Amino acid sequence: MPAADKHASLQRMTRPLKRSFAIKGHRTSISMEAPFWEALQQAAMLENSTLAGIVAHIDAARGDAGLSSAVRVWILDYFRKRALPPPR
Repeated sequence: MPAADKHASLQRMTRPLKRSFAIKGHRTSISMEAPFWEALQQAAMLENSTLAGIVAHIDAARGDAGLSSAVRVWILDYFRKRALPPPR
């Protein structure tokens, strides 16, 4: 892998971007870097959902974790599972 490609994601690092959502009638906000927002948007598209729908799903299952952290972990898990070959 060329060095320029190897570090492309690091060059895209930005300050976290904050977006607000209403979950069960309660307004909340999430702060994440642009690549996480892009990945969440892609996951929502692949799941035929909205960002708010995915975030509400994550919120319902996150337990004591902070919402921004739970979303980042969900994104990582989502794309790891898609990258693995299907079980036999």
